Amino acid sequence: MNRRLIIDTDTAADDSFAMLVGLRHPAATLEAVTIVAGNVVFDQQVHNALITIDQAGRGNEVPVHLGARVPLLQPWVEASAHGDGKGNHEWPEPAQRPSDERAAEAIVRIVDENPGEIDIVAIGPLTNIATAVALDRELPGKVRSLWIMGGCENSLGNITAAAEYNFYVDPEAAQLVLAAGFDTTIVTWTLTLARALWTEAQLRELAALGTPLADFFTILDAPNLDFNRSVGIDGSTHPDSLTAMLLMRPDLITVSRELYVEVDTRAGLTRGYSLMDDRPERNTPNARVIDDIDADGFFEAYRELLASG
Repeated sequence: MNRRLIIDTDTAADDSFAMLVGLRHPAATLEAVTIVAGNVVFDQQVHNALITIDQAGRGNEVPVHLGARVPLLQPWVEASAHGDGKGNHEWPEPAQRPSDERAAEAIVRIVDENPGEIDIVAIGPLTNIATAVALDRELPGKVRSLWIMGGCENSLGNITAAAEYNFYVDPEAAQLVLAAGFDTTIVTWTLTLARALWTEAQLRELAALGTPLADFFTILDAPNLDFNRSVGIDGSTHPDSLTAMLLMRPDLITVSRELYVEVDTRAGLTRGYSLMDDRPERNTPNARVIDDIDADGFFEAYRELLASG
């Protein structure tokens, strides 16, 4: 099934890998990339997105829109796992420049022009999506689906004991978006550690493909792999590319549940905590949460993508 996408991203390595799904999957049409404050310094994120489009052979074909440089209310918090987000490597300077149209306005416009046809893949903090909802309260009903990489299923996070990074950085935006009425699917950090952790043997298999895309992947992934080793994770993690690929390949989803999801916006130890409640009699579900996937199928689908160019 063909999908028309907007990817909202805080572009570091795995965000770039998710962008490759939108840029190179044969059934995907990437309408726009929107940039949100998240992983690394904002202007670096913009540059990383433009590099990714260029390295995918799609320069000047997909507009990049600049969005929120800070969260709605909280101070910005940088991630520490990604280096500069481009593999600490000097890539050729892309000719493409960002669009003058702001991210939230672009999201609203594209969806208004194509009601019921646009899927949004949100793989950073949800500030841009929340801002777009503030501009158009009817936006959720016009979006085909919203796929969020964020949160943990009542389990340990990757930035605090309670929270995953994207929800932690802008919990107010996450809570607003989850309450807005989108057809929402969530891919969690919990699922990532269980099913989207690629071993060094798998990474060698990808590097051995020898294509420009595989070389791009290998260089960008190196800082992520090094960081993970330093914190006792044996392999590289791929939450964002998993989110994009599951949209394109829903057959890879093996278990999911309709849950009520709420994000703690309070300061303190539980800031950004994602409560996920499976009791519909207590709270009406507002999201589908992916519990399990065909992990081998995900790896093979991504290997095929890298082998294509």
